[in-house]
Amino acid sequence: MLRELSLTPVEALEVVASTTLIYWAFIILVRILGQGPLARVSSYGLASAVAAGSVVGRAALGYTPDLAAGALALVTLFLMHAIAGQIQRRTRPRRVLDSPPLLLMAGSEVLHGNLRRSHLVEGDLWPRLRLAGIADPADVACVVLEPTGEISVLRRGAALDRRAFQDVRGAERLNSLFGVDG
Repeated sequence: MLRELSLTPVEALEVVASTTLIYWAFIILVRILGQGPLARVSSYGLASAVAAGSVVGRAALGYTPDLAAGALALVTLFLMHAIAGQIQRRTRPRRVLDSPPLLLMAGSEVLHGNLRRSHLVEGDLWPRLRLAGIADPADVACVVLEPTGEISVLRRGAALDRRAFQDVRGAERLNSLFGVDG
């Protein structure tokens, strides 16, 4: 039992280094591949998330996970999250960590190139539209994949404020929907 509560300095360094590396590898992969996989909560998406968590946990803890290594890996993950939060507060590095929001639909037009870029398919949009209470694509003002992986659905009708879309890739497709003051 006492062995499970202690780590040698070398073991502790290995846990911190591997946890740090796997955390930043995950961030880089999400940045390269886009936030589309984070937008899906399907059975295979959930399976992928659980498997990724297992891989990250195993890589962080090494071959002999124990209580002390787990606690140290958890502290390291929270520290990496805090560091990423500090980086995001700065405008330039934030663009390195976060994928910018991406326009997926402009009115009723599905932007297939942007879907491909975000690793989504058209079928991923329809449940989001239904959840937003939209039964007819003609009622859509726009659909945006947010940096968090969430999908925002805005209903046609009210004028859109251009400022809300200044960082959205593809927002120029919405020019006819922006209000006079927007």
